[in-house]
Amino acid sequence: MSKTRPMRVLIVDDDPIVADSLRDFLAEDGYAPTACYSGHEALQLLDDCAESAPFDVALTDVSMPAMDGMELLECICRIHPAVVVIMLTGYGTIESAVEAIRGGAVDYLSKPIVDAELRLALERAIRQRALVAENSRLKSKLSGESSVAGFIGRDHRVQKAFELVEAVASTKATVLITGESGTGKTLIARAVHQRSDRREGPFIEIHCGSIPETLLESELFGHVRGAFTGADADKVGRFQAADGGTIFIDEINSASPAMQLKLLRVLQERRFERVGSTETIEIDTRIILASNQALEPMVAEGKFRKDLYYRVNVVHIEMPALR
Repeated sequence: MSKTRPMRVLIVDDDPIVADSLRDFLAEDGYAPTACYSGHEALQLLDDCAESAPFDVALTDVSMPAMDGMELLECICRIHPAVVVIMLTGYGTIESAVEAIRGGAVDYLSKPIVDAELRLALERAIRQRALVAENSRLKSKLSGESSVAGFIGRDHRVQKAFELVEAVASTKATVLITGESGTGKTLIARAVHQRSDRREGPFIEIHCGSIPETLLESELFGHVRGAFTGADADKVGRFQAADGGTIFIDEINSASPAMQLKLLRVLQERRFERVGSTETIEIDTRIILASNQALEPMVAEGKFRKDLYYRVNVVHIEMPALR
């Protein structure tokens, strides 16, 4: 959580018992939660607090009268883009989870809410909130993310990077972006997506280094109910959510050997199985990866698979340090 203040969480559920119990639970965990009972009330609170004490995370039910959670998600993403959203539902389906993640939610939990899953979801939301703030800072520093001209002219290496973006965007090639943390790798990945034929499809991000190894497989590929202790409902993975669009996998250098092998198969075959399932899912997804470490030395040291390296290093965009 923030060092200067507790993370502010807005809880939205038309069942006061659920909303209030979540509020009490999060307060005990050190957050600064506020509970409300409708989408319209949530938007009013977000507006009222935007200047004085803005919310960081919104935790909202999907099924609510008047304004449901998906409508609220769309409004938050449009009006309050710095607020990250976690969706809750008592009637979870793979289709609704895909819709929520494509709509901009960072996570999707099924009721009854498991304490450990909620804590992990909030930790991921906090990291996403930090990334949103960092991207905003980078956009300002680089004079605007929306056009290539905002980058070009600052550094010949940045100009070269954007020349590669323009050249590769219309292709299906896998892209590897390398550079220190805070150099704009996410912005480059988005630029590739926005200039591609997949621009109308989803852009899904996942940061391997921020997710425990035991959960990363489930986050990437999803799982079925009963796949492991605590898997009380089916969960859609990021690869499936990105079908028809682009998935951006950051900090690929932190992936374990076992995860590297699974990623290699997806890169080769564009198909996978959810954890606990034998059903093969095929995807049509552009894959962009990033690393904050040089991969060649890791290959030489046996820490990164050589065959995976050759698969991901089709087009290499190197971002210079912004200093």
